[in-house]
Amino acid sequence: MHSHILQSTKSHDWLIFQYKYQPCFPHFSIQIIMRSLSPTLTQHILHLLDSGKTAHQISDSTGVHTSTISRLRSKHRSSLHKSSGGRPSLLSSANIRHGVHLITSLKAENAVQVSKILGSIINQPISAKTVRRHLSSAGMKAVVKKKRPTLKPRHRKARLDFAIEHQHWTVEDWKKVVWSDETKINRLGSDGRKWVWKKKGEALNDRLVEETQKFGGGSLMMWGCMTWDGVGYACKIDGRMDAELYCKILEEDLQASLRYYKKSAKNVIFQQDGDSKHTSALATAWFKHHGIKPMDWPAYSPDLNPIEHLWWYLKRRLGEYENSPSGILELWERVEREWNKIEASVCQNLIESMPRRMKAVIMAKGGYTKY
Repeated sequence: MHSHILQSTKSHDWLIFQYKYQPCFPHFSIQIIMRSLSPTLTQHILHLLDSGKTAHQISDSTGVHTSTISRLRSKHRSSLHKSSGGRPSLLSSANIRHGVHLITSLKAENAVQVSKILGSIINQPISAKTVRRHLSSAGMKAVVKKKRPTLKPRHRKARLDFAIEHQHWTVEDWKKVVWSDETKINRLGSDGRKWVWKKKGEALNDRLVEETQKFGGGSLMMWGCMTWDGVGYACKIDGRMDAELYCKILEEDLQASLRYYKKSAKNVIFQQDGDSKHTSALATAWFKHHGIKPMDWPAYSPDLNPIEHLWWYLKRRLGEYENSPSGILELWERVEREWNKIEASVCQNLIESMPRRMKAVIMAKGGYTKY
């Protein structure tokens, strides 16, 4: 058995190599024995690891080889984050947490504003791209802002009062409600943005463009209602919607919907928003005469009305047609066709969300909800 002691260029790092040569085997049997570090030096290295120092930084200050430091990390600090190498980050974890706080506390709206604030803190410029990367790593995601009506304190209070009043309503209670609303449907697609999958490096082409027309687009307005048993009758609104026309819709289409599902006026609650034509003296008298009880509905609360999602469902079905309708009459034919194909299960899934919507409003203290 032969032994050989090697000392590295680091003053504290000793390795003892023992090797044995056996003539009958064309190889050496090698054993590597690491000379143990002193307890004081070991604790010092562990403290440096805890403080975020890298193996190379610790090696430079202590003289211990990086491989020894790596073994100490694996044995005593295996849960510590290991640097992936490369240039050190400009932002510390505290900086990143502060950036998240700036966004969530509304002190900054976007990565550009956050980069300016953090840059002034660390006294060097930092790009918005870097900030976006760190915000994403912290679990934040950039999304398009949803459009919502402005909620003033009185609106928030009314929404919260409504949710508290109905927080114990079960799905069975919500089944009694007949939901109603009006919506606009464009002949050439929706008012919102459309998304399309794009290949990397793909040049702009017809597939990636949504064509617009300055003239000849057009749209229609429609009224519809929804019950637990399915959609009711829908009607196309010709001309300006006023209280007189609204009462005509109630008389013809709402009444026809109730008869179709064999519902009596005394057993339903009618939902409508607080539009002036809905709450006019003429409409109020109509409801009283027919014994139908309208629900007291808080203003600026489209997120509480499940029929809003039914409109989205309908417009998505209309958007699946390959060709745009040639005119408003063909558009209405498609609307009627797709409306009548909506199954009761679609309405039921939406109405079943009402207890969750009430809870969400209470959690938001009358503010915006995800709905």
